[in-house]
Amino acid sequence: MHVIVIGSAAGGGFPQWNCRCPTCALAWAGDPRVTPRTQSSLAVSADGLHWTLVNASPDLRQQILATPALHPRGGSRHSPISAVVLTNGDVDHMAGLITLRERQAFALHASPSLHAMIDVDPVFAVLDRAFVSRHALLMGEANVVNGLAVTPFAVPGKVPLFLESGEVAVGAETDMTVGLDIRANGRRLVHVPGCASVTPSLLERVRGADLLLFDGTTYTDDEMPRLGLSPKTAARMGHVAMDGPGGSLEALAGAEVGAKVYVHVNNTNPALVEGSAERRTVEAAGWRVAHDGMEFRL
Repeated sequence: MHVIVIGSAAGGGFPQWNCRCPTCALAWAGDPRVTPRTQSSLAVSADGLHWTLVNASPDLRQQILATPALHPRGGSRHSPISAVVLTNGDVDHMAGLITLRERQAFALHASPSLHAMIDVDPVFAVLDRAFVSRHALLMGEANVVNGLAVTPFAVPGKVPLFLESGEVAVGAETDMTVGLDIRANGRRLVHVPGCASVTPSLLERVRGADLLLFDGTTYTDDEMPRLGLSPKTAARMGHVAMDGPGGSLEALAGAEVGAKVYVHVNNTNPALVEGSAERRTVEAAGWRVAHDGMEFRL
């Protein structure tokens, strides 16, 4: 199984277009300790010819240009991208579907709740159903996608920001926020780009994975409020922080997996800075911080 992290940042990318938080300020200044990143997306293939995107970020066109494996080959119209799988309905994971509107055949796999959300949004009508087939992902059921066995499972999360109203339930395990168990050729990837907490069932789910790609949005739960950028903590946004009690560094310390990599990393996260105390802590715990173009061959 060939895995390419085509986008490793959270919503807004890194640096975020309107941000001068400490980490973004380093990026704007060209500091070599930080590397720009596009918004979260993954490309996976069982054979190196047919590729499945996991999420479609607003930066998808840029990501395709930067990834030779995703370039068209032969004929007047072609793409090796033949499927897209969605893990939630956040803008940074769905807006890129609009990039794929040029009458190119591919299969769109998502939970029933996400399909229902797409169906009522007229902008997604540009995805001509004569070319874009729809497939429902049911929790716990394996689906064959381009030679990959893809099994979705609910993880603690919430509804997308644009659907929030009144008191928001955070931490519910529904088909609005899912992780993916992806298998091919005897190897196994678990991808959880958004997660509000690490539960015993999640620990059991990741056990034995050759590669775990996990939500690395913020380093501390209070990161955004402390920087004066938002009143919302990571937990309120539906993300478990890396550090602190119950953080992913602690909660996944004993996870029996081959490799652990943080994805969906927010622009404010100091672990983006190579050599920082936070990066050293992450690496000492056996984690890596994803960057665009990072590849794995499982």
